[in-house]
Amino acid sequence: MEIFPIKKDIPFMRHAVLLNVVSATLFVLAVFFLVTRGLNFSVEFTGGTVIEVSYEQAADLSAIREVVADLGYEDVPIQNFGTSRDVLMRLPLVEGQTSGQQSENVLAALRAQDASVELRRTEFVGPQVGREMAEHGLTALALVILGIMIYLAIRFEWKFSVAAIVAIIHDVVIVLGFFAFFQWEFSLAVLAAILAVLGYSVNESVVIFDRIRETFRKQRKMTPKDVIDHAITSTMSRTIITHGSTEVMVISMLLFGGPTLFYFALALTIGILFGIYSSIFVSTSVAMWLGVKREDLVKPTKKVEDANDPNAGASV
Repeated sequence: MEIFPIKKDIPFMRHAVLLNVVSATLFVLAVFFLVTRGLNFSVEFTGGTVIEVSYEQAADLSAIREVVADLGYEDVPIQNFGTSRDVLMRLPLVEGQTSGQQSENVLAALRAQDASVELRRTEFVGPQVGREMAEHGLTALALVILGIMIYLAIRFEWKFSVAAIVAIIHDVVIVLGFFAFFQWEFSLAVLAAILAVLGYSVNESVVIFDRIRETFRKQRKMTPKDVIDHAITSTMSRTIITHGSTEVMVISMLLFGGPTLFYFALALTIGILFGIYSSIFVSTSVAMWLGVKREDLVKPTKKVEDANDPNAGASV
């Protein structure tokens, strides 16, 4: 069932060159900002102090953030931990202060606001642990990309595999470029969002690739460019419904999820939007330029005729 039926094929590939020039420009800018500015890594990657406190009543996270901000800790992750009375915060390393001094200063400031606050635990996360997390995160990212490449090469054809990987790298680098340019905090939650974007992007590409293969089987006289336009157009209703409903939920987290979910939802929002764009324009364009054709996806079936027939042979 199609809620948004489109009867006439939209000529997406007519604008492939222009839109991919835009994509290439954004990609180069993202790489430039990643090299020159770098990512603003959170405590999980750089090391710092983790503090857990408890209140008699439900904690006011906004008030706690103001107290912590007055101490010089801007954009510190502060969230409920277990119950509404328990609060967990992660403080970055401060030169000249030990982990114990940090926790004492924060606890004193919180008690000045509410005398009922109690310190549950304080832990120091060293930079070595942060480096290990960064390395493991990059390893996970590389393994996901490798797995996707193998899967697409087996299910479809190597040209689609290459096209999908180009689109995936395009999405990941541009999302990271946004975080580098604006110096938004890059945490484990953001890394999880990027891994989710990988799966989301490749799912959209697989749907379009599958429709391209189906169209090649049904339409023998259409050119590869026309086949791709028809395949994308025929999936537009699904794209609008699926991505529209997903974006509603993600934007709800972005607007109402609070600081804890803000950068996670922001990475998902940017990633999903560029995932849709790259699946429609980048991956299909690369596949078209690599020369994908009907013979790549529809293998010929040989039909053996009567051996006594002098004209016997194999026909496709």
